[in-house]
Amino acid sequence: MHCRLSIWILLLLTLPCLAQNPPSRQPSSSDINSPPITNADDIRARITSDMAKKAAKERVAALRTDTDKLLRLSIELKTYVDKSDENVLSVDVIKKAEEIEKLAKSVKDKMKGPN
Repeated sequence: MHCRLSIWILLLLTLPCLAQNPPSRQPSSSDINSPPITNADDIRARITSDMAKKAAKERVAALRTDTDKLLRLSIELKTYVDKSDENVLSVDVIKKAEEIEKLAKSVKDKMKGPN
């Protein structure tokens, strides 16, 4: 009986200490890699940032594709001009020049960014 009483006393004395100093939780790898999101504004800001990064990557990829096409069209235009003489300007030359002009404007607009 005396033993049970001393165990109860010991438990009663240690409970307030445990309540004041709860055991600490080890951070998981996801806690270390990304800070916790606390509210809707933080979530919205992170999503907006991720979307902007993705849009920038897509814009750069489109610029690369368009500039490659612009180079190819310019080479084709040079070939057409070299084949023509001073008296005859081919309709293909004019069409190719117009296509280059449109693509160059598109590249210029993409370089300016989303405004």
